[in-house]
Amino acid sequence: MAIQLPWLDASLSFPSPLQALNDPDGLLAAGGDLSPKRLLAAYRQGIFPWFSEADPILWWSPDPRCVIYPAQFSASRSLKKSLNKSGWMITVDQAFEAVITACAAPRAYADDTWISPDIVNSYTSLHRQGHAHSIEVWFEGELVGGLYGVEVGALFCGESMFSTKTDASKIAYWALTQIGVHAGWQLIDAQFENPHLMSLGARLISRVSYLEHLTSVRDQASFDWQDANQVLAGANFPVSRHVCQ
Repeated sequence: MAIQLPWLDASLSFPSPLQALNDPDGLLAAGGDLSPKRLLAAYRQGIFPWFSEADPILWWSPDPRCVIYPAQFSASRSLKKSLNKSGWMITVDQAFEAVITACAAPRAYADDTWISPDIVNSYTSLHRQGHAHSIEVWFEGELVGGLYGVEVGALFCGESMFSTKTDASKIAYWALTQIGVHAGWQLIDAQFENPHLMSLGARLISRVSYLEHLTSVRDQASFDWQDANQVLAGANFPVSRHVCQ
């Protein structure tokens, strides 16, 4: 049976997230564009784009919502062991386009990627405007892991992460949680659950709970990302000595 979805026009308005479908979970609307203004309007309402390159732009607000509580992060024994190795380096907002491009690369567990060239261009524009940020993990001078996402007030909406070396994405995840603790983020939006996120301590909350939290923090002052390296260097964790100064 064909799915009838609201089709977005030139305005920046969206249907209420509470109108999203149950199957597929969270599908809300189609169409529109990926302009920075529309993307920011979407994130402020708990909505994000996710679609295959051959499809129209699709907009989502799932229930339940996968979230990360920064203060609850606990490094595993294997991660601590990996972090004691030399050669690691963490940077922040130094290679955004390289990170999102790496996130768009083919994965062993997927036939295609949703991070199209249009997505790369749009989120890179958000980065240049100061709304999107990246964490980069290097090993012996090579970019081996990282993540990126969009900041909305006192909330970070994680979009994607990648890793080409064991534990590299976990190191990026650790860095994000440390920034989150310092910035006072109660939670980080991780959108849909997946086994990797859940293994790192992500949790599921209702859409209503997520939207209530978003509404309470989206107009608060954002974190000053120029302080990120200082935050990470001062963290009580082995990788702190590998932060770029």
